[in-house]
Amino acid sequence: MARDLVWDSGNHVTPTVLAEAARSLNGGAISVKIYNQEDIEAFQMGSFLSVAKGSVEPPRFVHLTYTPLRQGPQKVAVVGKGITFDSGGISLKTNDWIEVMKMDMGGAAAVIGLFKALSARDDLDVEVHGFVPTCENMPSGGANKPGDIVTSMSGQTIEINNTDAEGRLILNDAMTYAQRHVKPDELIDLATLTGACLIALGYAASGIMGTDQPLIEQLRAAGDRAGEKLWQLPLYDEYETFLKSDVADLKNAGNDRQAGSSAAGTFLKAFVEEGRNGPIDIAGPAYTKQATPEAPRAPPAWGYAPCFTTFTSYPVPAPDSVQMRWPWGPMASTPPSKGPIACNQ
Repeated sequence: MARDLVWDSGNHVTPTVLAEAARSLNGGAISVKIYNQEDIEAFQMGSFLSVAKGSVEPPRFVHLTYTPLRQGPQKVAVVGKGITFDSGGISLKTNDWIEVMKMDMGGAAAVIGLFKALSARDDLDVEVHGFVPTCENMPSGGANKPGDIVTSMSGQTIEINNTDAEGRLILNDAMTYAQRHVKPDELIDLATLTGACLIALGYAASGIMGTDQPLIEQLRAAGDRAGEKLWQLPLYDEYETFLKSDVADLKNAGNDRQAGSSAAGTFLKAFVEEGRNGPIDIAGPAYTKQATPEAPRAPPAWGYAPCFTTFTSYPVPAPDSVQMRWPWGPMASTPPSKGPIACNQ
């Protein structure tokens, strides 16, 4: 399911269609709420809306919940970046590979795929929440301009000096919402966050950052078991200077090309209110040019497997108190067929 969503084109998988794909999972242990633009405005998600306003496609904000039969002590939240097409906005991308920027919702697809997998499990005692902010990043008369200042849901102001650093602009509002409405013990971000991570690690691994080393180690170990490599990138205090602004609380990107992935992680760290946080930058392996032993060519739906492996490794209730829906099967070994997706199936 996740691979099909990433593989299909941006004119087929719009923010509305992506949200409806999530809605198709509603039932049983999974509940889904979808919020429209008016709701997002009511939440005061000014950072998210600043990206969405450049497109004629309306944004959506999705909240998925896995409620176990037996409530355990753990509550986790996973936020997935859902840019269904990323032109770069006014900071327009070059023609090099721009046609595959339909894959910039790979983090959102991974979250939806995670809940598809969770829907087959009744034996877990961890409550899981998924959040998908989804929109397009397009250039228009209403789009963000370099130099604009927006106010996030957290109340922090952001100077936008690069409209192509838009993923962090939608993620920070979703993170704030998750922390204030769910109060998770752990907060994980899945995002095609930076091209810098692709340059640093290639297609072989995702970059992981965060404010909690035990969570990072837990996810890295789960990634190793699931066949998805996670390499830790630093969040040194020095990177905070990259984001200092004369006119706002922080900038959304540095002024040069230093430590691009870590700068993005540092930006997201500013919106962690409490709890454990682990952003995962899946920009490299989210859409590969060649097959690997772990994943097929094109979209391997990278990111959900370490989360699923982590959540299923938590202590579970006694076997006689649970019921399996159906077994978890392996990923397909070939790219999915092209064409529109019937998201109601």
